[in-house]
Amino acid sequence: MRYPTILAASLAASLSLAPGLHAQDKGLSVELNKFEEIEGGGCRAFFLFRNTTGTGYDGFAMSLAILDKNGVIDRLLSIDAAPLPVARTTLKLFEIPETSCANISEILLHELTSCKPQNGEEMDCFPILTLASKTPAQLVK
Repeated sequence: MRYPTILAASLAASLSLAPGLHAQDKGLSVELNKFEEIEGGGCRAFFLFRNTTGTGYDGFAMSLAILDKNGVIDRLLSIDAAPLPVARTTLKLFEIPETSCANISEILLHELTSCKPQNGEEMDCFPILTLASKTPAQLVK
């Protein structure tokens, strides 16, 4: 007799998640997709930027903190990913000098130094930003 209650609670929980999932369809996502060792030292990071906001961005720059295997900040890296066209996925490659990919445990998005929509003013993009990683290193806010 307890099963219908559990089933009803489970169904209610899944229905309450559905609007949240739909809301995430509109936004900016940054995915750390791949690492590649650079000949002579360093790490090349492949980032995918997906813009489903309905607006293109003329400015999009980030300050990243690169953490080593011990969780200690190794360096800060500034990257400029602009432009981010509307309804597109954009691939950007960035080099992390003098650091082996295997030595990177986490990349922290320290600050968005620019987020400027086309024909608009700078804005705070943190609320519409999602991060993901397909590498062993996490990409976090």
